[in-house]
Amino acid sequence: MNSTDSDELQVLRADYANPLHASALVALLDAYAQDPAGGGHALSDHAKAHLVFELAARPQAYSVLAFDGEQPVGLVNCIEGFSTFACRPLVNVHDVAVLASHRGRRVAEQMLALAETLARERGACKLTLEVLPGNYPAMRLYQRIGFAGYELDPALGQAQFLQKWLN
Repeated sequence: MNSTDSDELQVLRADYANPLHASALVALLDAYAQDPAGGGHALSDHAKAHLVFELAARPQAYSVLAFDGEQPVGLVNCIEGFSTFACRPLVNVHDVAVLASHRGRRVAEQMLALAETLARERGACKLTLEVLPGNYPAMRLYQRIGFAGYELDPALGQAQFLQKWLN
């Protein structure tokens, strides 16, 4: 476990089999989903009921939680992928969420440090993440801890994140 400047704040890898961790994960992800940065809509009942089971069924997934005493205040979900160019795993930081009450206290920085340690233990060559360009506090954090736009050749520009829903 890692601690921040508050002795009460603990950052740890989530145990999907632990009911406290499972409940915290769903509650924090739902809070994030309802935030404008997360889309502004609550998680579906299906997601709330099945998320932890589905994450636990995937050995390539792991999560990091932050607790302030007994209160869950932060979450990072990570999913391992594979870099064909490096021929090594990579880890996508899929969700970073901190309750509004705890923003500005470096909670996300502490969680991302543990997520990076766990990625290194897996032999990952890099961490990736997506961030909305208008999320200035997140952009500042990510840049401060070493994230940068992805490009292979400056003449071709930085990569764009695209999606296609497969209903």
